[in-house]
Parts: sequence; C-alpha cells; structure tokens
Amino acid sequence: MCFAEDSTPPVAPISGAAVDTTLVTLTAADGNRLAAYEARGDGSGRAAVLILPDVRGLFAFYQELAERFAERGFDALAIDYFGRTAGVGVRDGSFDYMPHVKLTTFEGVKADAAAGVAHLRSLAEVPVFTVGFCFGGSNSWHQAANGLGLAGAIGFYGHPDRVFPEGATPLVQRVGEIDCPILGLIAGDDPGIPLEAVERFRAGLVAAGVEHELIVYPGAPHSFFDRKYEQFATESADAWDRAVAFIEAHR
Repeated sequence: MCFAEDSTPPVAPISGAAVDTTLVTLTAADGNRLAAYEARGDGSGRAAVLILPDVRGLFAFYQELAERFAERGFDALAIDYFGRTAGVGVRDGSFDYMPHVKLTTFEGVKADAAAGVAHLRSLAEVPVFTVGFCFGGSNSWHQAANGLGLAGAIGFYGHPDRVFPEGATPLVQRVGEIDCPILGLIAGDDPGIPLEAVERFRAGLVAAGVEHELIVYPGAPHSFFDRKYEQFATESADAWDRAVAFIEAHR
C-alpha cells in the first residue's frame, strides 16, 4: 500500500477558505457505479483535478487532498476503483483492498476515470487534469493516452513499465499515444520502481515529443508525500508546488 491508515497529505489548509464537499455516485459507460468525493472551492473555476488513489481506493487521505485542491480554486474529484467487486463505498482501514486490486482491469479504470472527467466537466467547462499516487500514479499517466482530452497528467511514484492493472500495456510502450503534458514526481529510493524504468520512460517521452517533467527526489522513499514523513517535508512541499504550478501553466 502507499499510505498508512493515519496518513494525511502534507499540505496545510488555507485558513478561511470555503470548500463545499459531497459524496456522489457516478455511473461509468459500462454501467459500473462508483463512489466519488467532490470538493469545490470559491467558484473561480481555473481548472479541475481528477484524483486517482493508491490501492486503498477512495480513502480519507484522498478526500482531504481533494479539499486542498479546491481551496486553491481547482474543483477536485477523488474516485474509487472497486465498485465492480466491492460495491459503492468509501474505504476505511478495515477494507481488505488487495483482493479487489487484483480484480481491477485497465478497461475498468479507464471507464471510471472517464466518468470522473465527465462529472468534472459537468460542473464547469475548464481544463481537466489527473493526479494519482502509486497505482493511481501510473493510472493517471495512462489516462493521458486514453483520449480523454486532458490538459495534463500528474503521477506521484507511478510505475511506467509494468502490466498493472490487468490488461494494461506498459506506459513505456504507449508514449506515442500520450496527448498532453506529463509530470512525474518520483521517489529516488523506491525499491519497487527502479530508476532505470523511469529513465526508459523519460527517453520514450523525449523520442515521442511529449512535453514532460520527471522529477526524482534522491533518498525519498515510496509514499514520501505524507505529513508523517517529517524528514521529507522539503521534498513534499516541492512536489506540491510543482503539481500546482504544472496545473497553472497548462490550464
């Protein structure tokens, strides 16, 4: 998993910011019903963000992160992956997620992400970005090649070179299909994502002419973007600032 049950985003709330939040149920093109958490801010409508969680699905960490984006004027929606196998719901610490993760498919995540993007566009006609973490990091980059008309795709420590979820073609083989800028925020000390794979991804993006930034944080572990990792507060702050700047630059 990416985050512990008591993890929280390392982003301070904006004092006095008004955010409206609600749980919604979306319906994907294949009929799947999935839970999502919507956060809307001051109505400035500068951009919208679809949040693709780690293997926990729609967990409290991602609900809070949606609120932090909304405080900055970006409508945000965090979605769950497991409507097909676990029903509609928000996932807590008691949820046994791995059996359901193993049953997720590329086409299922694609359909759910498309439903999330459509929902955000129903709120306001603004540029839409994806941002994901670990399992969601690579899923975020995949959506950049799935014809959703995104303005950009951000991935925190996603794996660019493996078949996951089921039915996926490794990202390094899909770079020619990517149609928006890419931001990658990579943990430099992540045993599960070799830097060689990241560099193959970088080389592929360069060869395909895809605008991109792949930022590696030396010594940072997988899931460093967490308030509990006080020793990586500087890296977390930089990653957040880069994500917000990327959205502002490409909206």
